[in-house]
Amino acid sequence: MEIAVEINGVSHSADVEPRTLLVHFIRDVVGLTGTNIGCDTSSCGACTIHLNGEAVKSCTVLAVQADGQQLTTIEGLADGEQLHPMQQAFMECHALQCGYCTPGMVMASVSLLDENPNPTEAEVREGLEGNLCRCTGYHNIVKAVLSAAGGGK
Repeated sequence: MEIAVEINGVSHSADVEPRTLLVHFIRDVVGLTGTNIGCDTSSCGACTIHLNGEAVKSCTVLAVQADGQQLTTIEGLADGEQLHPMQQAFMECHALQCGYCTPGMVMASVSLLDENPNPTEAEVREGLEGNLCRCTGYHNIVKAVLSAAGGGK
């Protein structure tokens, strides 16, 4: 099936098998490898992107379902050399270790602050419960989200 999507402001079209997952389309067809594949079962959140401004796990969406939609991946957050405030906060707060979950965690965190610009620590932890990190213990991730939010409550 022929699909056309806008990813990070750039139009892409391709012929895809109907069963192709959006995460595979993004990585293998478009070549944007910042979106990671962690589990293919929606358990880890490493593949989180924004679909029309909403955080989704791209391993749960078929590429054909995204036809005509706007996607943002981790590569689309920065403005040239200027990091997105969440990316900057993750860097400043050392909110990563191996970095594998980081793109999905950042995308979920941006979405969280879009919905709740001034969350409490508990709200950050609850808001990110669908994204797993096997390295950090979450303390610095929560710290980064609160920092990006302006300190939280």
